[in-house]
Formats: sequence, structure tokens, C-alpha cells
Amino acid sequence: MKLTTKGRYAVMAMADLARHSSGNPVALAEIAERQEISLSYLEQLFAKLRRGSLVKSVRGPGGGYLLARGADAIRISDVIMAVDEPIKATRCELGSPKGCLASSGRCITHDLWEGLSQQIHVYLNSVSLGDVIDGRLAGGAMVTRPGSEELPARAPVAAAS
Repeated sequence: MKLTTKGRYAVMAMADLARHSSGNPVALAEIAERQEISLSYLEQLFAKLRRGSLVKSVRGPGGGYLLARGADAIRISDVIMAVDEPIKATRCELGSPKGCLASSGRCITHDLWEGLSQQIHVYLNSVSLGDVIDGRLAGGAMVTRPGSEELPARAPVAAAS
């Protein structure tokens, strides 16, 4: 699966913001220090998150960023998509009729990887920032929310023999 540091860092920073804001703006420098992410990189990510209407900026002394909505209303997939991070496991261009082979055809496992990409998106769309910061994902627990269907816990991985 292709998920670069851009997507991971955006989620880490948003979770940090959700955990530490308590209704007050949080400075990017604080997030950068806690999460060990470059401040200049965070500034680039937060510009995209602001354009994606996920955060609001507050100027002046004591300024910083606030979540634009409650943590339970922001999906992890929203964060990743806001920073232009595609969620895909295929080599093919999203939406392109051209396949992943040099001949422009699809590889034999294309549908497998495309299905995986869709499942990843479904999962990330079912998880909110609130779920992450409240630890509602520990151990593959059931993720439920009013008005959403239950997603089964992940099956345990069998031990290799």
C-alpha cells in the first residue's frame, strides 16, 4: 500500500491537535515538538488541512489551530485525502484506463490490490479522530458509532509454525 509520511504525519498532527486543544488554539510549534515533525512540513500540511475545512487558524498572540469540527466528526480518510494522499495498493493511476503493465494492460493481481485499496478506504472512513485519541481502536476492537454499521474486529493472525 502506498501511504507516505504526508498522510501519516497529517493524521498524527490532527490527533495531537484534537487531544491538546481543549477549545484553545494549539501552536504548530507545540505539535511539531511533541510529534517530532518538522515545523515547516507541518505548515505545509496545515495549509492543506485548512483548505480542506478540517482546521481553523487563529491569528495573534495565543493563536494557532483548532479543529473545524468535533474530533468524532472528522474521519481519518478525510485527513489523508485533504493532504492529497491517495489510498491505493495498485501501481495504476487512479481513474486511468491505462493498466499497470508496460503494455497498458492490467496485471493478473490488479483486482486483488484494488479491492484492498477499497477496504482500506472503508476502514479509514469508519474511524474518527475521536476514536484514535480515545483509544477506541486498541486490540482491533469493534468500531461503532450511532448511525453507522458495526465493523467486525480484526481476526487474530495465526502464529507461523
